[in-house]
Amino acid sequence: MVAGTENMEAVPADRGGEILKPRTDKREYRRIVLENSLEVLLISDPETDKCAASMNVSVGSFSDPEGLDGLAHFLEHMLFYASEKYPEEDSYSKYVTEHGGSRNAYTSRENTNYHFDINTDSFDEALDRFAQFFIKPLMSADATMREINAVDSEYQKNLLYDSRRLDQLKKHLSREDHPYHKFSTGNMETLHVWPEAKGIDTRKELFKFYDKHYSASIMHLVVYGKENLDKTQGLVEETFQEIRNTNKSIPIYPGQPCTPDHLQVLVKAVPIKQGHKLTVSWPVTPSIHHYEEAPCGYLGHLIGHEGEGSLFHALKTLGWATGLYAGESDVTIDYSFFDVSVDLTDAGHEHMQDILGLLFRHIKHLQQSGVSQWIFDELSAICEAEFHYQAKIDPFSYAMAISRNMKIYPTKHWLVGSSLPSRFNPDFVEKVLNELSPSNVRIFWRSKKFEGQTDETEPWYNTAYSFEYITEFTIQEWVQSAPDVKLHLPVPNVFIPTDFSLKDVKDKDIFPVLLRKTSFSRLWYKPDTKFFKPKAYVKTDFNCPLANTSPDAVVLSNIFVWLLVDCLNEYAYYARAAGLNYGLSLSGNGFELYLDGFNHKLRILLEAIMQKIAKFEVKPDRFSVIKETMTKAYQNIKFQQPYEQAMSYCSMVLQDRTWPWTEQLDALTHLEAEDLVNFVPMLLSRTFVECYVAGNVEKNEAESMVKHIEDVLFNDPKPISRPIFPSQTMISRVVELGTKIKCFYHQEGSNLSDESSALVHYIQVHQDEFAMNSKLQLFRLIAKQATFHQLRTVEQLGYITSLNQSNHSGVYGVQFIIQSPVKGPGHIDLRVESLLKDLESKLYKISDEEFKSNVTALIDMKLEKHKNLNEESSFYWREIKSGTFKFNRKDEEVDALRELKKEELIDFFDTYIKVDAPKKKSMSICVYGSQHLKEMASDKDEVASPFIEIEDIVGFRKSQPLYGSLKGWSQLKL
Repeated sequence: MVAGTENMEAVPADRGGEILKPRTDKREYRRIVLENSLEVLLISDPETDKCAASMNVSVGSFSDPEGLDGLAHFLEHMLFYASEKYPEEDSYSKYVTEHGGSRNAYTSRENTNYHFDINTDSFDEALDRFAQFFIKPLMSADATMREINAVDSEYQKNLLYDSRRLDQLKKHLSREDHPYHKFSTGNMETLHVWPEAKGIDTRKELFKFYDKHYSASIMHLVVYGKENLDKTQGLVEETFQEIRNTNKSIPIYPGQPCTPDHLQVLVKAVPIKQGHKLTVSWPVTPSIHHYEEAPCGYLGHLIGHEGEGSLFHALKTLGWATGLYAGESDVTIDYSFFDVSVDLTDAGHEHMQDILGLLFRHIKHLQQSGVSQWIFDELSAICEAEFHYQAKIDPFSYAMAISRNMKIYPTKHWLVGSSLPSRFNPDFVEKVLNELSPSNVRIFWRSKKFEGQTDETEPWYNTAYSFEYITEFTIQEWVQSAPDVKLHLPVPNVFIPTDFSLKDVKDKDIFPVLLRKTSFSRLWYKPDTKFFKPKAYVKTDFNCPLANTSPDAVVLSNIFVWLLVDCLNEYAYYARAAGLNYGLSLSGNGFELYLDGFNHKLRILLEAIMQKIAKFEVKPDRFSVIKETMTKAYQNIKFQQPYEQAMSYCSMVLQDRTWPWTEQLDALTHLEAEDLVNFVPMLLSRTFVECYVAGNVEKNEAESMVKHIEDVLFNDPKPISRPIFPSQTMISRVVELGTKIKCFYHQEGSNLSDESSALVHYIQVHQDEFAMNSKLQLFRLIAKQATFHQLRTVEQLGYITSLNQSNHSGVYGVQFIIQSPVKGPGHIDLRVESLLKDLESKLYKISDEEFKSNVTALIDMKLEKHKNLNEESSFYWREIKSGTFKFNRKDEEVDALRELKKEELIDFFDTYIKVDAPKKKSMSICVYGSQHLKEMASDKDEVASPFIEIEDIVGFRKSQPLYGSLKGWSQLKL
């Protein structure tokens, strides 16, 4: 549950007629209005494995009463607890979790959205439980204080997020009498301490807020079901008709949040993380009024473009910027902002005035150039292709997105929203463009260099800042003194697809096939036999034995990858803009390239990328920029949330051949461009290419792609690469923890200003094997909600509380993950041990009926079909990458589940999981926040024997036995 920041609001027009849907969408849609005025969109999808619902209530933090900031968000938390019909606390969450589903909610400025999904056979009851929140919620007195603690814990978690801090600073520097100025999340002070001091009962205020605002007349519901529309309509009418209708209208908050006193300002702020960022913001006419003309979309496309001649290309060439984003934000019916955000280098920070001068010069150039029909038509063509051939997503996300759209758009455009610009009207674009003026600007400049130079503090997130006014004349001076660089409009985009035909696939292979194998490469191929979209997915892993041999090698490999992306950007940005995505990243044994999107021009992009790899050269100026950017990225690791640090330490203990980030940072400090010049030929000198091609691609096309890669790397008279030796095959191995000897790692949190602590309580169980996998997954399903309820809801240890299955290179286990602002890791670890005893009792008492219900739920989850090409490809690629090749994994694990007996699950728990299990292998990673640091020494002293205290992670890892590798790719035969 999160207090969101984005919002749109408009009064919809037409409420009848057709619903525009993608050409490839086989689902059926129907709009109905219940007698209580609740507007509902019904979706029928006979192919779905999950059903979902989302209720959008048109009230959010803007409606918080004076002196009760965060009340709307707090109400969102409270509705989950219980209802008059289902009074057991947290029973909704328990029911959804135990039947293969998930649930969440968010509060934004003018919306509160509740949503869930679940296995299809449990949908009717889940929907009834869901509906009761809006009919007769309980909001018990007992739960109230506990959930205030949860809201406060969520607030504490967000204190160190720079994006949250900037968002609140923008709000702080606005009209105090406008709801934009409010603090939306809420915390202990706003929801308990201050109200209590004034004699205000927060729980009574909750009911008053609910009674005042929660009316069917301002709710919009999406129900995504498997049954036909008539049957779903009957279910919805029966389930939701009791929601009361007070005929309340959607609240409207007219007026701009910024007066002239809040414009023409320069705000310098101190962030948490390293790096410099410039955000230039203008209040503009909300484009929601003209969403089909898309004025902000058009301008965002041009100002945020990254091709040659763009503002970003100029700033990058000057060595001043590493990223640029442009687009509309904070959209409502009465106001919105247009933001340009620039990630600055150290040199860019020193040239802030020049950068602003170039930005305003670019805007002037756009004003003088006029609005181009051909650019709008290109944007429209790209958006149309994306809409009509969009990949199917999970019902959970789909229902949530549409329920918000229902409030904003006419019925026809509920599915489209503002994603399909279709009307060219230069006047609307010019109107917004003229609003991007020096007289209307707000400039937010963030850098650690401002520490000690500020004189103000934002009250909610304690952001240090200074504030000064700047004149139009000053900005004009910056424009005139900025460097003379040539900015021009983008050229026509050659990557826009025009061929959407589907290949005639002869072979209907269920699983990937090994299509081709040589000493240089191996090709796995899986044609699209399910999704029927003109799209492809290509994943290529370049196995380079030298890539991970030392901290220096890892860092140099990383710089190589970053520089490849850097030099490709001006050209490949056009592909990304046209719906053809690509990426390069480090892998455990080299580097990976992926391409996905429309298949029509994919081969062109692949060849361009391979050419850059073949002709790679190190440009010293770009090396310096990438080194600086990477240095900050490493330095910012210490600002990770405590639970992220704990998970990282856990992986570091377990995973062989990994290097501490501190060592990588130290290596980076001493590396120069010449080191990379020498390294890259060595890196590429021995390579094996593992390739997966899937989607709307024929066999001969897939083979041709891999042959091209081979030709570039291996088949030149002076080849870049040669095959790797068999002995160089890269494998990932995992530490095998000792039986009945618990390991501990105690560490101070790396961010000294973070008071929260974290625990990862890890239990290692087994190496990949179908029957064992199924038992572990079933245990986690049964224990997941009980863990959340006990540790978060009852004991109030912290907002972040979860039980996750872990998989380290095929070695499976479970992780209890808790981050707490109130208790230290030692105490939390004892509570996990106590929870395990409770789970022991729960398992021993589980009825045959409940056991079968959980097995059925897990089977349904496992048999859930992949919804799109990327989802399917990611699953198969994991099998290929790990070397397990168990493409039928789901079916095999389902077979194991069907054979599983209750006694076998209990025996599994008794053997591997429970507190004194004979084969238990466990480890607790304890990260201490500043307020619990004094407990670390006594926690160490109080650990019960037998145990191992891990003082040095790498030293411990080297002293332990390793599981054998699962990788067996060299044995595969065609």
